[in-house]
Amino acid sequence: MTHIDLGGGYSARPIPHAAYQDACTRLEDRIFGGGWLYDFGPAPKAPPPLGETFTWGLYHAGPQGEALIGWSHAQQQDERTVYMADTGLLPEHQGHGLYTRLLPHLLGTFRAAGYTLVKSHHRATNNRVLIPKLRAGFTVQGLNLYEGGLNAALTLALDGAYAGAQHVRSGFRPATGETARRLGVPAAAPHPALPAPEVPLPDVVGPAVDLGGGYRLHRVPYDVYQGVYGQLEAAAYETVSFDWQAPPLLSPPDLPRYTWLIGHEGQVAGWQYSRQWDARTAYMVNTALLPAHRGQGVYSRLLPVILKALRAEGYAVVRSHHHATNNAVIVPKLRAGFRLQGLEVDEHGVMAVLHHSFDPVYRAYMDVRSGLTRPTGEVARRLGLD
Repeated sequence: MTHIDLGGGYSARPIPHAAYQDACTRLEDRIFGGGWLYDFGPAPKAPPPLGETFTWGLYHAGPQGEALIGWSHAQQQDERTVYMADTGLLPEHQGHGLYTRLLPHLLGTFRAAGYTLVKSHHRATNNRVLIPKLRAGFTVQGLNLYEGGLNAALTLALDGAYAGAQHVRSGFRPATGETARRLGVPAAAPHPALPAPEVPLPDVVGPAVDLGGGYRLHRVPYDVYQGVYGQLEAAAYETVSFDWQAPPLLSPPDLPRYTWLIGHEGQVAGWQYSRQWDARTAYMVNTALLPAHRGQGVYSRLLPVILKALRAEGYAVVRSHHHATNNAVIVPKLRAGFRLQGLEVDEHGVMAVLHHSFDPVYRAYMDVRSGLTRPTGEVARRLGLD
């Protein structure tokens, strides 16, 4: 890859490793100075030798001529993997979509070089980087604490069968075809794509909120939601959950519940169910759209309505759990202000835990915990660090 025109006066081109190191020395405080790192002091060992490297300088053509405004550095990690170690942009050049436009060129270079996997780490609350990475096909593969805070580990599979294996591991999809063969498990029986049953909106639906595109959101009693869910669950999900083989011995806790149906042309197109989690937190338990109604932005338009309703109930935090490879849901959640706060394994699979806070101080606190920002002001006071 040589010169890349990124539009808007921006471009990228390969630079020597020494030039990248020099740029880091000159600019990294301006780019990363707001983060909260542990200071180890001088390193006792020399760094390991580098394998193959891919280093680009990012440039902007302004009135005073072309200037280096950032970089992207990647290096070979093993015989299959390239690691995107470091990308930085000066603050005044962030927020212009430059990272999103650069990514396809970088990934094309890695693919042409023969790599199967692309990995990277980012602060867990750095949605400005996580969102374009997930949109490019990376998936959340882990969380780790290190000297910089809480990092989200992302992986992009350039091999289709391995991408399928990531979905199988998370419980999001059954094992089929080549993915099943390489995992050494029987392939799941194919399920022919049948149209979802048509379920008319019940007569008891409440006042509607217009979601656009002919979709309307109706508040309904919990038992009405349960009845619809029972009829349409199989049409809404392809996930693989643990089969307990017996009903639970205990009754569910009696907590406040909030349930809605999504209607379209008089039929049920989907639903949303939330409940109280604790004294400050609501839990978005279950949201679904039937296949024919996906890919039209309904979920993104639904989220602010549900968040507004839960905030009106007095909750300070809203949490939700999603299969770690379900980018179709995680991306709009991050865009709506949710932050990645954990991973857990339950009967449904490997789940990403997301939190949204209506409290600006708690939102800032999540960034401090991840190491994205330093503790200052009210957050520092509430942590006893002022």
